[in-house]
Amino acid sequence: MGRRSQAGVSLVELMVGLALGLFIAAAAFTAVVAQWREHRHATLALRLQQDLRSAADVISRDLRRAGHWAAPAASAANPYAAFAPQGAASDAASYAYSRDTAENHTLDSAEQFGLRLRRGVIELQLGAGAWQALTDAGALVVTEFSLAPREQSVSLLEHCPRECADGALCEALVSVRRVALRIAAHTAEDTSLRRRVDTLVRLRNDDVAGACPA
Repeated sequence: MGRRSQAGVSLVELMVGLALGLFIAAAAFTAVVAQWREHRHATLALRLQQDLRSAADVISRDLRRAGHWAAPAASAANPYAAFAPQGAASDAASYAYSRDTAENHTLDSAEQFGLRLRRGVIELQLGAGAWQALTDAGALVVTEFSLAPREQSVSLLEHCPRECADGALCEALVSVRRVALRIAAHTAEDTSLRRRVDTLVRLRNDDVAGACPA
């Protein structure tokens, strides 16, 4: 009986097969890593945008209370009307609003509030000396915090029941106050991932000057 020939895989073919397998595995692993990084980048960007928007919403709601007086009196000036900054943009603000009942007209330390940027964190003042972090330093680093006051005077004469007499000097103006708020930050993990939020906040209790013609 003759010897049967046996066919198999040579060492060269085995090495080529292993090399192709490793190449395919490496390509698949690279694609998975790239997709994971892209997904993580998108997640961090979304979280950063949400954190900035949440901070801007909290700041806007508090700024809208500035100047609120629970018991305004016609014969007295509003003790809560002061707001800073008044001119140029700043990374800090101070203001007040009433938290008392109608019987109490006195501005006290618990009704003084403020905002500031400190070491990459926006802080909110709740009463004199009581500062608390508004943004999380472990999630984002605030690189820009700007409060720019804007004031516009609007005439009220067209809404007066009587017109101004010829030759008379009549003035009835309301000062509409707004604050342009800007917050820019990058994530704590990746300094190249940056976002910015801009919003315009209307301050309440507009100042009225003059009066309608008698």
